[in-house]
Amino acid sequence: MSQAAESALRQGLLQVLKKHWGHDAFRPMQEEIISSFLNGHDTVGLMPTGGGKSITFQVPGIYADGLTLVITPLISLMKDQVDSLRKRHVKAVYIYGGMSSAEWRQSWDLLTNGRARFLYCSPERLRNERFRAELLHLNVARIVIDEAHCVSQWGYDFRPDYLNIASLRQLLPGRPMLALTATATPRVLQDICEKTGMSHPRVFRTGFSRSNISYIVRPTQDKTQEMLHILRSTEGSAIVYVRSRRRTRDLSELLRSQGFTALPYHAGMDSQSKAANQNEWMEGKVRVMVATNAFGMGIDKPDVRLVIHHDMPSSLEEYYQEAGRAGRDRKNSFAVLLAGTRDKAILRRRVSEMFPPREDVKRVYELLCTFLNVSIGEGYEKLFEFELAKFCKIFGYKDDFVRHSLRLLSQSGLITFLEEITMKSRLLLTISREELYNVSGLSPDAEMILTKILRLYTGLFTDYAYIEEEVIAHELSISNRRVYEGLLELSRAGVLSYIPRRRMPYIHFPTAREETRYIKIPKTVYEERLENISQRTEAMIDYAFNGEKCRVERVLEYFGEEGSGACGSCDVCRRHRSPSAKPDPEKTEMFMENIIASQPDGLMAADLKLVKGAHKEAIADALRTLVLSQRIEVRGGRYFPGPKCKCKVVRERKNL
Repeated sequence: MSQAAESALRQGLLQVLKKHWGHDAFRPMQEEIISSFLNGHDTVGLMPTGGGKSITFQVPGIYADGLTLVITPLISLMKDQVDSLRKRHVKAVYIYGGMSSAEWRQSWDLLTNGRARFLYCSPERLRNERFRAELLHLNVARIVIDEAHCVSQWGYDFRPDYLNIASLRQLLPGRPMLALTATATPRVLQDICEKTGMSHPRVFRTGFSRSNISYIVRPTQDKTQEMLHILRSTEGSAIVYVRSRRRTRDLSELLRSQGFTALPYHAGMDSQSKAANQNEWMEGKVRVMVATNAFGMGIDKPDVRLVIHHDMPSSLEEYYQEAGRAGRDRKNSFAVLLAGTRDKAILRRRVSEMFPPREDVKRVYELLCTFLNVSIGEGYEKLFEFELAKFCKIFGYKDDFVRHSLRLLSQSGLITFLEEITMKSRLLLTISREELYNVSGLSPDAEMILTKILRLYTGLFTDYAYIEEEVIAHELSISNRRVYEGLLELSRAGVLSYIPRRRMPYIHFPTAREETRYIKIPKTVYEERLENISQRTEAMIDYAFNGEKCRVERVLEYFGEEGSGACGSCDVCRRHRSPSAKPDPEKTEMFMENIIASQPDGLMAADLKLVKGAHKEAIADALRTLVLSQRIEVRGGRYFPGPKCKCKVVRERKNL
């Protein structure tokens, strides 16, 4: 590509970014990933939580011709991204197993008419022959794999259906593929490239080090009191992560009793409550969100100053993602892990509970089929609502035991367990504007509701719109029940298609039911994953309870990244640092070089406050040496990487 063409491409991409997101410049690595992807190269992007992964495929998907196929593991995540794109006036659709036939037709009409820029689907869709056949009639230009660590058997969230992605190479040859994830060990990265059938992929990584976050492990016998002490000693927006839904409620109530503004968040809450609590926190009206790991996906709040893990996560991948939600504005922030004496035993017990005995898992499969009335040889490609609580009550099982068994059955390819999915109410007008004027025989409530929804919502004649019965009821000063009954009447009259809100787990059968004696739970799903998860658990324990090694160095080592010496700001570094001791010059030079390379707009001398607790004289010496050796340079009063910069990120950029 000529220099003029590159310049035109860059300007075009920046115009898309400005028009739809309001940003004037890309974040580090975004532009490089986009350029590689648009130039037809298979590409892998390793970007930390909050690094702006979605921009790397949404901007080129809007800029370039053709449809972008996005494969993502969570229905809630694809729904959030589609909603976000639609708010930016970009047509996007998603396909999932719980859609009505009318929704399916509506989505495919948009796709086949070339009116949608993005198609989101779960990896399970790739097994569906009808879906695969329909893809051949679409102008698919690019393929994106979100949360790509799910491809790997050794990733912390392995999904067997991700292995179907490789078949797209034969179905849609020649399309460039982009794989994105926030966390990947070297083994997982290699697995991603191999299992997706990528051809000589270009790998871009922004680095796992976040110099503005101080990582702290706080041993304590009383986590709740320690949490209160930390919150009283700090300022700014905060997240407290816990492992149970009940604890989100208990701790948020406790915090409110102690004078803090706090709200709970977990997957079991209804969508309105989750949205309301999230908005209160996002707008700064509430300081603390007490949440399970269901909170955070797609959340982009830049000014989170503190993330506390009241309960210990199961792996460094999970911890790094959740802790990384602090300090996205690059200002000083804290990630605090509370470590109790019982945490080692809790983590190890959690691993054993994830792998019930094989025979028990097979028994759950047999009872599940009985519960859903699926006979042997039946069930192929069928989707069932699954009342988990009722199942547990009938057969005398605990909730967690059933969930773990269903996940093992999913990973073995026998079923797909789609955990509690909350879908907003939505409707589509099924008659034309002209026919609307001839509608008769409706009750006064139905007529009033029809008039109100036409005023409140747009695009009802061409696409399903999400509605809130509570808003309609408030506008009309009637009860929610009357709105619900009025919408049902309009649906029965053929005026509209109304799909009420619901929250329910689902079971999908990718194959027909097998006899229990023929069921196999592979070694790769059971023994090998048990070993892998045990290793990740031990790595988490080592991070939390080994107080002799810099926390950041420990994380970088785990993810296979070269470090630049001790971070100087974690609890271990602070404890080991001697006020009078001058740091090693070479390590200080590498440290400063990496910090300067990580700042896209350069680093001013006044910004050296980012280097918390560093030796001022050592920094001054390091800067002089780096300038003289041309590893950094000064332009307009700011420090930038120089022509002889040794920083790994800069070297990778030059090699492209």
